[in-house]
Amino acid sequence: MKILVINCGSSSLKYQLMDMGSSKPLCSGLIERIGDTGGAYRHKKNPDTEAEAVFQAGRDMPDHDAAMRLVAELLTDAEAGVVADVKEIDAVGHRVVHGGEAFNKPTLIDDAVLAAVKGVEHLAPLHNPANLIGIRVAMALFPHAPQVAVFDTAFHQTLPPKAYMYALPYDYYEELGIRRYGFHGTSHRYVAREGARCMGLTPKEARIITVHLGNGGSVAAVDRGKCVDTSMGLSPLAGLIMGTRCGDIDPAIIPFLAKNKNMSLEEVDTVLNKESGMKGICGVSDMRDVGERIAAGDERAALAMDMYAYRVRKYIGSYFAALGTLDGIVFTAGIGENDILARRRILEGLEGMGIVIDIERNKGRGGPKAIHADESRVQIWIIPTNEELEIANQTLEVLDNRDA
Repeated sequence: MKILVINCGSSSLKYQLMDMGSSKPLCSGLIERIGDTGGAYRHKKNPDTEAEAVFQAGRDMPDHDAAMRLVAELLTDAEAGVVADVKEIDAVGHRVVHGGEAFNKPTLIDDAVLAAVKGVEHLAPLHNPANLIGIRVAMALFPHAPQVAVFDTAFHQTLPPKAYMYALPYDYYEELGIRRYGFHGTSHRYVAREGARCMGLTPKEARIITVHLGNGGSVAAVDRGKCVDTSMGLSPLAGLIMGTRCGDIDPAIIPFLAKNKNMSLEEVDTVLNKESGMKGICGVSDMRDVGERIAAGDERAALAMDMYAYRVRKYIGSYFAALGTLDGIVFTAGIGENDILARRRILEGLEGMGIVIDIERNKGRGGPKAIHADESRVQIWIIPTNEELEIANQTLEVLDNRDA
């Protein structure tokens, strides 16, 4: 079976065609700067193999409709393609950022699902509209193939009310849906399951803290396969310090800035999302650049790393308390999988909780790889995330249940 995985961002489109027999991608690609000038695409045939071939070009994409049509063109291209006809694609799995409270699992797409996704556009105004366009164009291009929505928020729908409610007037929850939703759910679900397996446990046995650290970052507490808390909230702005996002702050800072800097709410929102985080503290958002500046003696970069590691460490401690006991910690995504310094700094000082990193084992990158010391009561793992495979697997689960 071949499943096409589609991930429409606000100005980009990522895709992979997965061979479910081998769980390997036949091709993958990225189309960037959709709706802007200077668009480009990069398409890989047989990615991550010795036969890998790369095709790339500049090509303006006026909208997601045009981008989806380019994907269909590349899939069947005489040189770059991997199928002779789009009818060889058995199903399409779509990443949908926000499902609100309507969806706690992957779902076969129909008109009611499309309406429900549109109904929560106000909760993800940049992403859900793009997701919907991708779905509708895919339905037109691949009319023979079932379409499945896999929601970023679904994994976190097992949070109990004490974890997802905000202490605001209850009417705001009922009228506007203001609550903690959490994001990166597809990644957290995948690495929690893989982490349990690496630890010699089943997902229904393991209590795990998953730490997804990329330019955006979040932490989740997973209790025997169910997420019980997560650091992102109503939006992806909450929680950890990120590349350009501030994470948790005193909410009174927002009106304070508006008054004292004569800023509109939109301007404050831009600062919190795009000018804060590591960039706001030391001027760069990429952790590799931060590391280079620290090595060169940059004090602001060192401060940014101190703040970053401290925030993640506090979340690990609080989620240990939420779970009551802990079998393992899993690091994933670009920083989590590859940044040796960040992992070490995050875990320093947790020995009293039975969390002991092995400095030598931590020097490696990628994984799966155990980096805990022999005496550590809590296992520590690096597990590379694979959101595309997770979306394909969840799509397959929906199809299997439909046919059962």
